[in-house]
Amino acid sequence: MDKLEYLKKLDIFSGLKEDELKEIAKYFHLEEYKKGDYIFFEGDEEPGIYIVVDGLVKLTKETADGKTVILKLVTPGEVFGWVVLGDSKPTSTYTAQALVDSKVLHISNKDFLNLLTAYPAIAVRITCIASKMVLEAYDRLKSLAVEKVEGRIANLLLELGKKIGKKEDGKIVIRSPITRQDLAEMTGTTVETAIRIISRWKKEGILNTERGKIEILDPEYLESLVS
Repeated sequence: MDKLEYLKKLDIFSGLKEDELKEIAKYFHLEEYKKGDYIFFEGDEEPGIYIVVDGLVKLTKETADGKTVILKLVTPGEVFGWVVLGDSKPTSTYTAQALVDSKVLHISNKDFLNLLTAYPAIAVRITCIASKMVLEAYDRLKSLAVEKVEGRIANLLLELGKKIGKKEDGKIVIRSPITRQDLAEMTGTTVETAIRIISRWKKEGILNTERGKIEILDPEYLESLVS
């Protein structure tokens, strides 16, 4: 599948004509990353904007005490990255890494400015989505300080279920290689605590976990834990 076909699948570019999409496709580069590959690091200059077309990307940030926190898991159709308008050089505020084999569409900061001139409505739409994602990521950081661990894990699982889960036989199935380490980093807790909570929920029939799969058996219980 070429860039044009991927663009057609994205809501960001819905409503555009074929010739417009062909022109916009010239600004983007299709990139592929293997599981574990880094896309860019916190502090890198000129990261530009990325759109996930297939796979799963995690965005992480180092806290002041040296801990790694996962700000967000970016799913197909979502935007991440950083651009700056003006003379300042854009610098990434987090690290992006492929959690599974992934494909992304990438536009550099320079090309984004050209896109802004040629298609201002599209560029503004992308900017708004990227800005919203950044605010969501920092909301997650703030929540780590006020929510209880169980509530944070419950909220994360419900979020993942909504984004990448599928309803099967009355349960929500998340088919992705998300580890307990990932859950711990995304909720600001220790691996041991994440394991203890997940194990208890398995015994109580709230969750079931297998290699590469998480099944939410009782979403109502998890919802009751979210503040």
